Amino acid sequence: MTTDALFQHDGAHVVPTEFSRGPWTPDALHGGPVAALLARAIESLPTDEPMHVARLTVELLRPVPLVPLSVSVTMARPGRKVQLVDARISTGDRDVAWGRALRLRLQPPDPEMSGVAGTDPGTPPGPKAGHGSPSPIGPYRAFHNAGAEILYVAGEFASSGPATVWVRLAVPVVPDEEPSALQRVVAAADFGNGVSSELDFAHYMFINPDLTVYLQRPAVGEWVCLDASTRIGIPGVGVAQSALWDLHGPIGRSVQSLLVEPRA
Repeated sequence: MTTDALFQHDGAHVVPTEFSRGPWTPDALHGGPVAALLARAIESLPTDEPMHVARLTVELLRPVPLVPLSVSVTMARPGRKVQLVDARISTGDRDVAWGRALRLRLQPPDPEMSGVAGTDPGTPPGPKAGHGSPSPIGPYRAFHNAGAEILYVAGEFASSGPATVWVRLAVPVVPDEEPSALQRVVAAADFGNGVSSELDFAHYMFINPDLTVYLQRPAVGEWVCLDASTRIGIPGVGVAQSALWDLHGPIGRSVQSLLVEPRA
């Protein structure tokens, strides 16, 4: 029986563990575990037709605390071909995160439609070619240093500029449940701004209040690759973008808005 996980069950609630903590403060969660928890809720809503989550948008309304959390899910827009599914995470009567998924109906196999067929020649070097890179912030146990494994094939955590990293969950989202492909991808995608930072962690914060992930197909395997870059725009605003891969080829893209400000 596995007890280590990002969240533990507590009756009708889930309780975050230290594996889910974020880099900016030990008192709030990393966006990756929050996104994975929302994805899990969305996947729990059954469908009559086979569906694929083509887009998942996460709104991080406020710092998500390490307290018992309620998770709920509703069908916002039913349909045979296109659906919108909403999930929310709350503490008491206050929402702390929202998720909205666009689900599209799958078609029968068609040789004219692309799929996973061997390894794409453009796929970055695999995780075996990567190396660890110590995080310059958050020395306590947290998602970025204990809840996930991050291997760099280009760039470094402590240096600025674009980076290419492979990420996999080191613990499941909840105990004794294999994380789904969607949960693995959205948890990894939230690292985009951190691994491709353009500013010094010691002097600036660049927090993402949102995350949007587009997926052309489900990921295969445990490892998800981010080819990530960050651009700072007008003062206080930035955008991080990541091309997403698995060991077979491209799977989609992710985008994060960034609130950029000097550290107090």
